[in-house]
Amino acid sequence: MRTRPVLVYDGDCAFCTSSVHFAERRLRPRCEITPWQFADLESLGVTQERAEYELLWCTPTGSVYGGAQAVAKLLLSAGAVWSVLGALLTLPPVRWLAHGVYRLVADHRDSMPGGTPACAVPAAQRQGTHGTEPHNLH
Repeated sequence: MRTRPVLVYDGDCAFCTSSVHFAERRLRPRCEITPWQFADLESLGVTQERAEYELLWCTPTGSVYGGAQAVAKLLLSAGAVWSVLGALLTLPPVRWLAHGVYRLVADHRDSMPGGTPACAVPAAQRQGTHGTEPHNLH
């Protein structure tokens, strides 16, 4: 049984990996951090499709938060000033704006600083292909 949340990211994406390493160094979140490629996704209660699509925050009780809300949980776990920013990301309308910004960045992560062609999200998983909200996010 896990006692700490798990942050799951795309370990094949240089932008994602760089972002997670920054968070580890600067934020020092209270969680396990693992690429989805090495995670036991079934025990975390997520599919590979979802793990490929967005950053995930998986709680020990089985709740899963994705995208901008995973970032909010990460910030909340870091404490201090970071937790204030994390709390803001959970409140409407900031939450809605954060979701849009997250999707924009995630869908174009291959163009972001440090991004490579390997970072590109397959077209079938980009926003618009699944509708406005592909997963039931908390």
